[in-house]
Amino acid sequence: MTKTYLIGYDLNKSGQDYSTLIEKIKELGDWWHCLDSAFIIKSTSTSISIRDYLTNFIDVNDELLVVGLNGEAAWHGFNSECSNWLKNNL
Repeated sequence: MTKTYLIGYDLNKSGQDYSTLIEKIKELGDWWHCLDSAFIIKSTSTSISIRDYLTNFIDVNDELLVVGLNGEAAWHGFNSECSNWLKNNL
C-alpha cells in the first residue's frame, strides 16, 4: 500500500552537499519538492525504513524527520505545479 510522507532535513555542518541526499529521496517514489529542506513522497516503505535508509547519506550531527501524512492539508503561495501535485497526491 502506498503512503504519503513528509521528509524534512537539516544538514548542520557548514558546506555540506545536499545533492546525494536529494537524489536518494527522489529514488524512493513520486516526490514533491517545493520547499528548500522538505520533500513529500509517495512510497510503500514505512517511515522507519525510510529514515534508516536516508541516515546512510547524512552526518551524525544532521537532523532528519519522516512523518506519515493523513491527507488533510492547507497551503499558500505555491505555483500551480506545486499546488496541483498536492491536490492530486495528498
